[in-house]
Amino acid sequence: MVETTEKSQRRPSDMKRVWSVFLGGLGWLLSPLSWWNDLLVNVPLAYLFAVPFSLIDERLYVPAFVLGYWITNVLGLVLLHKGVVGVVSSKKSTLKKDLIVATVYTVAIAAAAFLGWLPSPASLLAQWREH
Repeated sequence: MVETTEKSQRRPSDMKRVWSVFLGGLGWLLSPLSWWNDLLVNVPLAYLFAVPFSLIDERLYVPAFVLGYWITNVLGLVLLHKGVVGVVSSKKSTLKKDLIVATVYTVAIAAAAFLGWLPSPASLLAQWREH
């Protein structure tokens, strides 16, 4: 009977760690801390976020794209922070630095969108119709 009580007391802690590792992993995928995630994760998610806005009005594409990109980065940093704290139970954090990094990345992606390197879905559709 003592073993059952010990196991039942451990499970929430183990489940909390598993959940924290999951949140941390998801956060790392979304965060600007991995060099490859922008191309494979954040930019496509931001693009998908911006599509409905661009269909309403093409001028909304760039602001919606930047907002979607920023949301994915900030969400990633928050989830990463939450996951790390849940695993190591430490209150120390570099969240401020991570937010600065996310802002710099956002500015770079916004510049790419404003320069036309990331065309809006409406302009791609217009080009496709012309051909």
